[in-house]
Amino acid sequence: MSRFPAIGHQAQHPAYGILRRVTPVASVMLADNPSIMTLDGTNTWLLRAPDSVSCVVVDPGPLTEAHLTRIAACGPVATVVITHGHPDHAEGARRFAELVGAPTRAIDPDLCHGADPLSDGDTIAAAGLRLRVLATPGHTADSLCLLLDHEGSSAILTGDSVLGRGTTVVAHPDGKLADYLTSLHRLADLPPGTVALPGHGPELPDAAETARRYLTHREQRLAQVRDAVEQLGGGATARQVVEVVYADVDRSLWGAAEWSVEAQLEYLRTEG
Repeated sequence: MSRFPAIGHQAQHPAYGILRRVTPVASVMLADNPSIMTLDGTNTWLLRAPDSVSCVVVDPGPLTEAHLTRIAACGPVATVVITHGHPDHAEGARRFAELVGAPTRAIDPDLCHGADPLSDGDTIAAAGLRLRVLATPGHTADSLCLLLDHEGSSAILTGDSVLGRGTTVVAHPDGKLADYLTSLHRLADLPPGTVALPGHGPELPDAAETARRYLTHREQRLAQVRDAVEQLGGGATARQVVEVVYADVDRSLWGAAEWSVEAQLEYLRTEG
């Protein structure tokens, strides 16, 4: 019998502080940390087979005691996984490990606690489930996704590699556009109907379709950046390119756009 609380399982995104069931084995607790970069906030995912007592927690989120305490109350926790090291996903991980006494795993060894780091192709067997690790660098060098197959249905926890709304930033210099394009192609090859469970925003019905849309968007942006550089000259800065390519975008997003433009400029220099 599942130990997920029944209350809130029919709520719709966004639902702060409520454990919202999304699939028979995946529920989400939305952290109350909305911002330009986090959309409505960070999604903390709790995974548990219907007959399992323990759960897997993915991305404990920010160092917010109320949020961490709510997640801990849904335990016991078998293991914690971090999709990448940005603070909105990982800042609360060490404190959460103290609360629940569970090991923490990630690609970056510095984020691990009481367990070995993860690598592409690793399998995590816990809470009655098997999660396969897909290394998906690009947003950051340490980004990963978790593929979950259970009783004929598939879902993938995408961290910030794919968002539930809009598109993600290539966080240059840690993030590399060439890596990100490779990761998107990998996600685009997932079976149709693989549900995307993202780090921000609502779940999506088809991760592969979304990845293909991201690839189209990236190709369009890259062409725009190439044109802007030709217009501005080879010495154009990322900020100058942003002012041309993102002229119709809210200026509050230009700082994040500079990261992606830096990554695009590096890509054009190295990949043509």
